Order: sequence, then structure tokens, then C-alpha cells
Amino acid sequence: MRFQRHLRRKRPPPGQVGTFATCHLRAKMLREFPQVLLPGSVKVFLLSCPVQHYAWGKVGFSSEVAQLLASSDPMMVQIEEDKPYAEMWMGTHPRGDAVILDTDISEKTLGKWIANNLPCLGQSVKKTYGDLPFLFKVLSVNTALSIQAHPSKELAAKLHAQAPEHYPDNNHKPEMAIALTPFQALCGFRPVQEIVDFFQKVPELRLLIGSKAAEQLEQSMGQDLQTISSALRVCFTKMMKSEKGDFEEQLNILVKRVSQEVAEGKDVTACNGELLLRLHGQYPGDIGCFVIYFLNLVMLQPGEAIFLEANEPHAYLNGDCVECMACSDNTVRAGLTPKFIDVTTLCDMLNYTPAPRSSKLFSPVVDEVDPYVSIYNPPIPEFAVLQIKVPSTTRFYVVTNIESASILLVVKGKAKGNPSVSKSELSLQRGTVVFIAADEFLSLELSPGQDLLMFRACCLL
Repeated sequence: MRFQRHLRRKRPPPGQVGTFATCHLRAKMLREFPQVLLPGSVKVFLLSCPVQHYAWGKVGFSSEVAQLLASSDPMMVQIEEDKPYAEMWMGTHPRGDAVILDTDISEKTLGKWIANNLPCLGQSVKKTYGDLPFLFKVLSVNTALSIQAHPSKELAAKLHAQAPEHYPDNNHKPEMAIALTPFQALCGFRPVQEIVDFFQKVPELRLLIGSKAAEQLEQSMGQDLQTISSALRVCFTKMMKSEKGDFEEQLNILVKRVSQEVAEGKDVTACNGELLLRLHGQYPGDIGCFVIYFLNLVMLQPGEAIFLEANEPHAYLNGDCVECMACSDNTVRAGLTPKFIDVTTLCDMLNYTPAPRSSKLFSPVVDEVDPYVSIYNPPIPEFAVLQIKVPSTTRFYVVTNIESASILLVVKGKAKGNPSVSKSELSLQRGTVVFIAADEFLSLELSPGQDLLMFRACCLL
């Protein structure tokens, strides 16, 4: 396992009292002799992370972002009940660089501190990227995000050269979402049989696409994947590029019909009626309302994840999650958004391989050494996410050192933390965010009777 190569097992396994006692004694000595702390020697510290108030975010304390923010500093943070709290950014993004809370550190932001302390990234990460190669987030979604996909590195470079105002960098943007609450998303193309079934259940969809394209997809069933993907591309592109008047007419007929059926107490599950009406209420007259008949509807339970590689069509619909992505702002959108839409690019770039919704789930692997750690390790180099669940029966635990800088988010529980070098212990509670430099560990003493749930983003080259 790739993760195992990055562990340095020079201590007893996590959770053993002897491990914590040694670390605690070392931290105590450093606090009693603060003169040994030289500039740059403190490599584990707390962060204050910026929040984005996008209109699609959950409002007030209904938002997990708001709850984490308020819990992290209940005396200072005031949550506005009528304000959306959409995203919390944990990283060095220029539009949301995390603030360092330790006043003895001269650099005020994480980005500046890393720039002056590049070895903290770890040797491989420093050589390959020269900065944190990922952005870690918490999302609280109330209304749907756009129908979108992210380009490959090759396409990103081309789009950036052609339209830098819309595609601001030349990097790809693979991302992974791990549910904190029940989380709903559209992800990847459905099996063709499901799409064809909708042609019968939703005649407005068939009329919009046209009989020729619909029949081509129907006849592709049972043939080779290339033939199926080609027919699916034709159908989806025909729909997405339909004239505004045509799709608005069919959408209005569909919404009126489904609304009438709901009023009569009929079951509209077969035509995805509940989701259709919800999205139409959020984005009236938007072509994205028809996309629900092409993409898998995925419902994640807490701890379940989806990984979205390049060219994968998706849209987050509702719920709270932690998300990790490569550092990029490149998103190609085509519906359910007031932002710039690039339908031609989206239709040309997508992966048209149909697959069942179950295939979209990305499962973690339990660490071979530490049973409290589950590893979400996607097939890209920029990031991995570790879920750390420590039961209340464990009093002491060590967040182990790895060969990468990492960011740790506390979602549940309380603990006192002692880094290897610090003037004082760190207080960890719900919403606390900690930066941990490469090869550094953090010994914890858990509060009695409370489980501890944390997520840790890192780069495991």
C-alpha cells in the first residue's frame, strides 16, 4: 500500500500510553525552556480558515461549515442565521490562504510560512510541487451546484491558453467528496438501459432529443462499448445543444404534468419527479433539469465517498461533505448555474462510459498498522485523505508522522495535543484545523467519554 511507505514506525503503535508519556515529557521540557524554540522550529500549529458565502450554501446553523466555525471558537465567532455558509477552505489558495493563529510565528498565513519553510512539505512534495498540491474543504450544499466537469491537464493547458478569463490555470482538478451528512449528487452516466427507460417514462425527453438519436441509443444496447459511448454522446449533445425555446417548451410541459400528478397524490418516482421539481424550483427553465435523466443519482451516507477524475460529469445537489482537490480553478459548466457556460467544450470532453451508481462509490482501505485510520487514496498523486476515528475507550492517541505536510480537521470530540516542538499544548475540538509539517507527529489526550473523528489531507507521492 502506497500509504505504508510514508509511515515512520519508530514509536509504539498509536494509542499506547508509553508513546504519549514520552511525547508529553518532551513537550513539557520545551515549554519550561522556551529559548530552545528557534524561528521555524514550530511545525505543528492551529489555523483559522476562510469561509465562502456562496448563494448555494446552507444558511446559518443548518450548515456544517457554520457549525464547525462556531465550535472552533465559540467566544469569538457569531453565525448569522440568514447568511449562507457554503465552503471552508483549508490550504494556501490565493483567494483563501489560511491564517496562522500562533502569534509567535512571524508569517501570518500558511502560504507565506510554507514559502519560507519549504522542507516542511516533505522532500518529494517539495521537489515535485514546491507548495501544497491540494486544497482541503468542507462544503455545505443547500441548492444544486452546476452541471460540470474538470479538464485533464492537457485540456486545461489548451483552455487556459484560449480563454484565461474562464480557465485561470493550466492544471487539472480531480476531486474527492466524503460525506459528513447524507449527501446527494449526480455523478457519471447511468447505464444505457436506465436512460432508454426514461425515454418511455418521460416522453418530453424523447421529443427534445429526437427519434433518430433516441433510436440510435436504443439500438446500441448489447453492442461494444465504443458504439454505446458514441450513441450516448450523440444523445446527450443533442439535448444540451437544443434551442432554448425547444427545451423550455418541453420542460414546461414536463413540470406541469409532474406537478399535476403530485397534486393528485400519484407516485412520480419513475420519472424522478421530486428531483425534477426541486431543481426547476431552484433554476427555472434550465437545461440542467433534463440532465437528471442521463446521470446517476448517488446518495452518500457519512463516511462514503465519490472520486471525480477528469472529464467526469457531476453536480452536487444537497448535503455536507469534506472535499479534497488538486489546486486548480478550472471548471467547465453547462447548466444549473448563473456562471459562464461552455456547452461545446463540456460535451466534447466528457467520459461517455455508462456505469451503475454503485461503481461511483470510492471505498477507503483500513490502515494495516492503525485500525483507527481509513485511507481514501485515489489514483492521482496530488492528495489522499485519512479518516481517523478514535473511540472514547482510548485515552491516548498519536497522529503519526508521514513524509508529507498535512492538514488535520476535527469533526467530532475534544483532545489536548502536544506536538514534538511547542511552547504550549494545543486544544483540539470540533472545528479545529491543524497544520502538521512532514515528519512531525501530534500526541493527543482525549477528553473522557468522547469519540474523536478527524480527517487528514496529505500528499503521498
